[in-house]
Amino acid sequence: MSASIRARTRPQTGDAMDTININKIAPPQRAASELSYEADLKTVLEPVLTEVLDMTESVGWDRRKAAYTVMFLAARQLSDGKANPKTDAKTDV
Repeated sequence: MSASIRARTRPQTGDAMDTININKIAPPQRAASELSYEADLKTVLEPVLTEVLDMTESVGWDRRKAAYTVMFLAARQLSDGKANPKTDAKTDV
């Protein structure tokens, strides 16, 4: 397991699942309005997401359903009004 993500491999009966602790994600090097911003963000997030999916699959969760759940949770973050107003103001047309 990498130093960037730590989690227990299996929750004990009755225990709440541990949250994943992300220690470091590189900050953006470009403005959100620049064309390469999203490509840079994909590069930064891909290994984190891959590790999350690898970990969930390794303890018995279905990888496809875990990926779907991540997409659902990400969409819910936006629909619940947790979008970053500073970034969204620059990219919304």
